[in-house]
Order: sequence, then C-alpha cells, then structure tokens
Amino acid sequence: MVARPAFSFLICPDGQLLRAHIESLLTSHAPGKGQWERHVYWGDEEPTPRFWEQLTLQGLFGTSRAVVVRQAQLWPANTWGKISKMLTHPAEQCWPLFCLEGAWDKGQPKIATYIAKLPCMSLADSRGWIWRQDGLNEYAVKKYVLQRAKTLHLSFMPDALEQFCATVPLDAQAIEGELDKLCLLVSAMRETGDGTDAGRVTYDMIGTADWSPECNNFACIRLMEAGNLVGVWKELARSDDKDRLCFTLLALLEREVRLLWQMQAGENVRMPPRDATFKRTVAGRLGAAGIAAAMSTLVDAELQVKSGRRSPEQCLEYVAAHMTTLFGTGARAK
Repeated sequence: MVARPAFSFLICPDGQLLRAHIESLLTSHAPGKGQWERHVYWGDEEPTPRFWEQLTLQGLFGTSRAVVVRQAQLWPANTWGKISKMLTHPAEQCWPLFCLEGAWDKGQPKIATYIAKLPCMSLADSRGWIWRQDGLNEYAVKKYVLQRAKTLHLSFMPDALEQFCATVPLDAQAIEGELDKLCLLVSAMRETGDGTDAGRVTYDMIGTADWSPECNNFACIRLMEAGNLVGVWKELARSDDKDRLCFTLLALLEREVRLLWQMQAGENVRMPPRDATFKRTVAGRLGAAGIAAAMSTLVDAELQVKSGRRSPEQCLEYVAAHMTTLFGTGARAK
C-alpha cells in the first residue's frame, strides 16, 4: 500500500472534480483506526487560530484529521510563508489538502509566484504529492460523461450523447445534476414502457436540460443550412466565450456534414422526423461536391486556429460566411 502524502496540493478549477478526488484520496488512505475527521477552510477568509493548531497539534486520542483548504490560492504571501515553514514538520495525525482553484491558461495552471516557489511546493512536486487536472474541456467532456453514465447505469442513444456533450456546460457539477435528472426520466420511462427506446436517453430527452447556452449551436447550424447569414451573425454574437464556441461549433458542423454525406449516399440516418425532410433537402442541394467542399472548409478552419494563424473569433467569421454560402448554393459555391 502506498504511504499517504504528508500534505497534498490539488490544482484544478472544477470544484466537483476536486471533491471527487478528495473523496478518492481519503478512501485510498484510510487512517489506521476510525475515520478521517474532516475540517474545511476557505481562502477568502483569514486562517483561524484553530487552523494553525490543527496543522501541528498531536491529539491525545490519535484522531486523524483531514484539513481541506478550498480556494487556497487566495491566501496572501505571508500566510503561505508561514504554512510552508509549518509543513516542514507536519503533525502525523493531520493531512493538509490545499486546493488551488485558479483558471488555467494554455494547458497550464496560473499559480502566483509566491506559491509556486515555496519549499513545500518543491517538496510536494518531487514526492508526487501534487494532483493536476485542468477541468473539463470540449475534448474531455465525452469521456467524463461516459464514465459517470456507466457508474449511474445510464445509457445514451448516439445522437443524444453527441448533443448532450456538445451543449452541456463544461462544469462537472452541472453535468452531475443533468445526469441525475436524466436517470429519473429514464427510470420513469422504463416503468411505463413508453417508446421503443425506453431505458435509454434519447435525443428529445436532452431538451429537458436546465442550462441555456449563450449561443444555441444547433440553431446556428440550422440558420447556416437555411442560408440565413444575418441570423447566423446574431446567434454567434450572443456568446462571450469565442474560444469554446469555436471548437464546439466546428465539432458539431463536422458531425453534421458527415450525416449529410450519409443521407446524400442513401444511407438510413437516425434523426428526429421533424429534421429529416429538411436535412435531406440540404444534402440534395449540396450534392457530393458541395459536401466535400464543406468538410474541406471545416478542416482548413480547424488547422488555421490550432496553428495560431487565425484567432477563434476570426475562425468563426470564416466558418460562418463560407458554410452559409455553401449550404445556400450547394455544389455551385466556390
């Protein structure tokens, strides 16, 4: 069994992921007897005298203490200097867990220099006592949803899974709430036997979600397919997070173009009946040449933004104009 860390740094901007990891750590490193006595402090408040006592106090009855500090990056340099000195000789019965919950930038956590250069941080890094997780992004969310769905015995139809992952907020707590609600909905459908897909999350069930995206990606795509560029601009303008919107919209458009290709080739594509007629019209208008041009546009756009030659906002402008023109004129588009 791996010995527990003398202290831990947990670097993650997502509170739900932090809580889940703390639970995993405390379960993996159970105290010799009894259970962990948990104490939680917050970085937006000055450490109390009790906090300093718990870092060093050796209890008479051997009670094991897990001292969790949330938003620990908010404490000033002098507080962190004192903590670092005390961690050179931590109480054996105390396990301090410091949560650094600031935002990440380009795949790296943004940590104040006065924290990053502390001796306790260097020691923790050398001993493997630091856990780093940059939260959920458009690439990691599907894996997370599938893992949680498996734990909850929840099954998605393929199109429902894609829509859920593309539109749900990139926040683990929000995802947990929506999965819990879907579990209740699926359970009710199992009891009534309502529908051929009873027992699985369907495309239509996702419409019960509480979140309201700033930009409705599906409405945006439909406006493109209708050739309504003014409507597309208005929809895109609703979002302040152009980075996330760019990659989410690209992923959804790539999926959409693949579906149109399948329809144009005569394959039986599963989708809500209300959308099928409209999509077949779009696929027929594009034809094979137009669909190939659309995919080429998306691949080029993704390459441009990932290489840094275009910003996400410039990429959105390029995609909006080119895809709306393609959808509107089909194979005749240049």
